[in-house]
Amino acid sequence: MLLGDVFPNFEADSTFGKMKLHDFLGDSWGVLFSHPRDFTPVCTTELGRAAQLSPEFIKRNVKLMALSVDSLEEHHGWSKDIMAYNNAEPGSQFPFPIIADDRRELVERLGMLDPEEKDRSGMPLTARCVFVIGPDKKLKLSILYPATTGRNFDEILRVIDSLQLTAHNRVATPVDWRPGNSVMVPPSIPETEAAALFPAGVYTKDLPSGKKYLRYTPQPNTQQQ
Repeated sequence: MLLGDVFPNFEADSTFGKMKLHDFLGDSWGVLFSHPRDFTPVCTTELGRAAQLSPEFIKRNVKLMALSVDSLEEHHGWSKDIMAYNNAEPGSQFPFPIIADDRRELVERLGMLDPEEKDRSGMPLTARCVFVIGPDKKLKLSILYPATTGRNFDEILRVIDSLQLTAHNRVATPVDWRPGNSVMVPPSIPETEAAALFPAGVYTKDLPSGKKYLRYTPQPNTQQQ
């Protein structure tokens, strides 16, 4: 999968029932992330954090989906453990689907296996992949972590904020950007056009080279420029 590719419209069983990806997403953004195995420590903390942040993803019109090579029955049992880890009320429903891929068909198709991490039978475990899918069903971002390293879901939210902002505005976000911070004007936009596009003003940082490529502007709203 390369950035800009249309994400496969796979069908799969999940804890929310049988799903077809493009139908499930509708006009929403999507985050599909894989984990090595159910009933394991790091994965429990990850899905617990994702469940805690689920309202933040919903506010951004993003649908979460988890996936591993475990069965549907295991997913249902493990999701109760995750909610208990989060100190949720007994009987609370897990907020997003976990896809079952116990035949390993989907993880192989999407390149989600970690050859360095194997289960007791010698089969590769699922890596910690993150795929962000846009409303146009195209891949907007991919991150690949090894099985040994837990992810930061606050960072995934930050990335989505950047992706959604830059999808509708001709800007880029600098290192460590957070919503509300200034953004950068790409070098491809001429100065006269930049002045018209960004009425709040464009600030250029002086550099020893004399080149005017570090240009900043206050964050625009999400309306298309």
